[in-house]
Amino acid sequence: MSEVAKLWRFLQQVRAKRPLVVNITNNVVTNFTANVLLAAGASPIMSEGMQEIDELTRLADATVLNIGTLHPRQVEYFLASGRCANQGRKPVVLDPVGVGATTYRNSVAAKLLSEVELALIRGNYGEINFLAGLAGAVKGVDSTSDGIELAPFKTLAATQKTLVAATGKTDYLTDGDIVRTNSTGHILLQSVTGTGCALSSLCGAFLSVTDDKLSAVLAALAFYGAAAQKAASASAGPGSFSVQFLDALANLQEKEFAGYLQG
Repeated sequence: MSEVAKLWRFLQQVRAKRPLVVNITNNVVTNFTANVLLAAGASPIMSEGMQEIDELTRLADATVLNIGTLHPRQVEYFLASGRCANQGRKPVVLDPVGVGATTYRNSVAAKLLSEVELALIRGNYGEINFLAGLAGAVKGVDSTSDGIELAPFKTLAATQKTLVAATGKTDYLTDGDIVRTNSTGHILLQSVTGTGCALSSLCGAFLSVTDDKLSAVLAALAFYGAAAQKAASASAGPGSFSVQFLDALANLQEKEFAGYLQG
């Protein structure tokens, strides 16, 4: 089987299974994240209620923890949800939005890293560089870092025993040993709020359908970027891009995917 066919198969599995992804996420991105998951073939649910955590996590196929709009009650929910997902052997994705920007975010991220078993940490270059112990440049929730240092990047994954993805102009993915890269994508993704957060949730959906976790995340990155390239070709700017992007996630064909992946 070719690499393209292998990666495409993960999307087919997502569309066939329609995995339920529980998103404990920030209030800026809930709508866009839900729409991305639906367009790709997954099933989203958003929650802010501690009272339903056990039931939701048992029902879910994956859990996403996103620290974009932090508050103390949410942190307790993060921890409870992560632990419950761990007990059920469901993948947990951490999106450390804005880590490195404030002491509070840093402490919350450290607590989650130490108390929850993660399947994936997905962030921008600045966030991942910070977690790897480097002086990653972060401006609010945006990265001003222009690259990844591979040795500490791999060490972060090995130490945390999880996959780590650093996304940007080139996406980097590691399990602490192997490093894979993805070059699909478009700069317009940076002009629409929530595209990174939605990608983390999409990775959760892909992680839930296979035991080949590294390849599944690579497939999610490649598919997301290819859909962005297709959308950009029919867009005049960020507004039309966001609409075209949802359509591309729903309608992208394997032949198109192969072209973007190989081009």
